[in-house]
Order: sequence, then structure tokens, then C-alpha cells
Amino acid sequence: MRLDPKKILNELKPYRERKAAVNPEQAVLLAIDLQNYFKPIVQPILGNILRVIRSCRQVKLPIIFTQHGHTDPPLDGGGLQRWWGELIMAGTEDWKFLPEVIIKEEDIILPKKRYSAFFETDLYETLRSRGIKDLIISGVMTNLCCETTARDAFMRDYRVFMLIDGTATRKSELHLATLKNLGFGFAYLLTCDELIQTLK
Repeated sequence: MRLDPKKILNELKPYRERKAAVNPEQAVLLAIDLQNYFKPIVQPILGNILRVIRSCRQVKLPIIFTQHGHTDPPLDGGGLQRWWGELIMAGTEDWKFLPEVIIKEEDIILPKKRYSAFFETDLYETLRSRGIKDLIISGVMTNLCCETTARDAFMRDYRVFMLIDGTATRKSELHLATLKNLGFGFAYLLTCDELIQTLK
């Protein structure tokens, strides 16, 4: 997925009219599925995400890394297996985090098995216990796991911040269409640089 930054920001301008600033004291960064399976998709935005992670660490903003994986396809594969015909199996090389992604002791690893990071996980309880109200979404894929999680978060009354150049998917038109939909009704659209400046 290759997008000209100026072009995408210009096209997203009507969908960025709603403004809000992340409150670092009640926010969390959700880094979705930064795993080897998605390496070709993540690669163009990985540098941006790593910069965001560093900035979050500097202000002690918590980071949750989701890790998609299945252990028993007949039991936990569900619609994903029927739709795609393949799954990311837990314990495989595809399932492991990208080597550039350093997980620290204070970070949270959240196993998941569907698009939404809320589906049959303890994400909601984790956020509530920490007093989180702002959810910053990065990772892959924009139009699948990121979007579904963003919508679910909005329905649970979180303020959702979607990173324009900190999310990616296989096709640029899908990335752009998703950002427009989310900007219209679910999430504030931010660039990674804008978020980093806010955290400073």
C-alpha cells in the first residue's frame, strides 16, 4: 500500500473537521497485530508506529499489543477460517511479533482470534480498571481489525483516535475508504506526527 501523504490528507480533510486532543493520562495505544504474518503490509508504516511507541513510553502512556492467533481451528476459527481458508496458528513464526517490535515488561499482550480486539478478550475490563477513556489505534489491517475494533470501542463510549499513517492494509482504496467512514462517524483522524506533538 503506497499513498502520497499530501494527497491522502487533502482527501481526508472533510472527515477531519471534528477535533479532539488525546489526554495522555487516560489514554492507551492499541498496536494491532504487528506480527510476521502481516510484515509486507506493516513495513511501510512500521517506522511511524515505532516512533509513536517511543513517544508513548516517554510519557508512560500504556501500550497494548494485540496478537492474533488460533490454537484449534474447528473450535476457534469460526467465520475467519471459512472466509479466508487459512489462519494464523499460535506458536508459529507468522504468529510472532515483528523483530523490530520490542515488548517491555509494563506492556500488555492481548491474544485475540477475531477482527475486534474486544471479542472474547479482557480488553474492556483492562481499560476500565485503568480508567482509560481515549483509545489510539495503530497497526493492521485498517479495514479489518483496526476498523472493527474502532467501531466496537466507539459503541462502548470510548473516544477513538485513528492513526492515518500508523495503520495500513493491502489496498490504498480500502485504507482511504475506511478512514473516511471512521472519520465520518466513529473516530478522530490523526497523523503520527500530530499525536507525537500532542504527547509532548
